[in-house]
Amino acid sequence: MTASTIELAVTASDRRIARYAAAAIALSVAEAALPSPLPGVKPGLANIVVLIVLERHGVREAVWVSLLRVFATSLLIGQFLAPGFFLSLAGALASLLALAVASRLPRRWFGAVTMSVLAAFAHLAGQLLLARLWLVPHDGLFYLVPVLGLSALVFGIVNGLIAARLMELSS
Repeated sequence: MTASTIELAVTASDRRIARYAAAAIALSVAEAALPSPLPGVKPGLANIVVLIVLERHGVREAVWVSLLRVFATSLLIGQFLAPGFFLSLAGALASLLALAVASRLPRRWFGAVTMSVLAAFAHLAGQLLLARLWLVPHDGLFYLVPVLGLSALVFGIVNGLIAARLMELSS
């Protein structure tokens, strides 16, 4: 019996996605080590990478980078298939959907900062929706919205400014 080998062709796009995903994963793992003042409040530094990929290479590559980040980070920090994984995935999917829609709108209205804030609020909405439907089936969960919304706004602005500056420096 002979063994067969399947070789996959690796494209420049594959390599680029891998590099960006590695950067996003490193930021996520580092962020997981930081203490959080409130569960769910994190700066979302990996979203800077996703914003840059979206701007430079489009929605398809941004989706790959974001989803690879969610899966790989959850494996590395030991949360794969735990509630935190599903919350992260729900937030990432909601954020990607919002970014995909916004990327088709006029660029003069949707720069890096606006896109980042939109993504942060979509991420929050995705997580809250899943948490309400699955983990905390009580409307009291929504008392957290002002604090979480404020953190989404602040971190969305900061991450958008960082992404804009990085794109400006590398162009």
